[in-house]
Amino acid sequence: MEGWPVVQAGATGHNRAMTRDENDGALTPKEPDRALTPEEPDRVLTPEEIVRLFTRADGRFLFARWGRPIAPVVFGVTEETLGIVKGAIEAVVTLAGHKMAETDPELGANLMVFFVRDWQELADTPNLDRLVPDLGSLVVRLDAVGANQYRLFRFDRQGAIQACFVFLRMDPDLAEMPAEALALSQVVQAMLLWSEAAFASRSPLAITPGGTTVLRPEIGALIRAAYDPVLPGAAADTAHALRLHARMEAGR
Repeated sequence: MEGWPVVQAGATGHNRAMTRDENDGALTPKEPDRALTPEEPDRVLTPEEIVRLFTRADGRFLFARWGRPIAPVVFGVTEETLGIVKGAIEAVVTLAGHKMAETDPELGANLMVFFVRDWQELADTPNLDRLVPDLGSLVVRLDAVGANQYRLFRFDRQGAIQACFVFLRMDPDLAEMPAEALALSQVVQAMLLWSEAAFASRSPLAITPGGTTVLRPEIGALIRAAYDPVLPGAAADTAHALRLHARMEAGR
């Protein structure tokens, strides 16, 4: 595990992709949009919109998807919530046409989701410091800025996602979100290496007129296109946005 490239996706601040990143921050997830307009189901993101979704704070375009089956594990929730989180993972993985596995050959689990009441709980978790660089100092920083969520990605030699660690501190903002919305939002943000500002102004979710929380159709179509087996698992050229757009158009 030592030497894996890492990007840390704190909620705000700047992430330097493929390197150790020392920034973190707090984010209150956006409430899902209250309704889907008639035009949204058939809407295809433009290449320019796709570029913005994967452009880092330093101006670089960086796209990455999972390069191996996802083997999830969830900590700190009730059986009922566990079912909701795993259901969200299965739904998004199925949408992407990707695969799940019982175990990862290197980590056992490669998508680890931690629900905690206080960041100190992470420091008290046995062996977590072997997976998360500088865990002790990270906990101090997250606590100092009042962060309520944090994501850390690791990548393989081809640049594809190899592992993702999702940390959620259940403060009043997160606790107010319906479990289904929180789970779906977190899974979507773990499926691709989005820009840190990708969903800063608009949630990836929407609420139908009947009150059901769903993934915005254009975001779902983008995830599905991103996992086209013909495309590479990682890209640093904005021309990749044109390829994604073309596959979204073809899938309408």
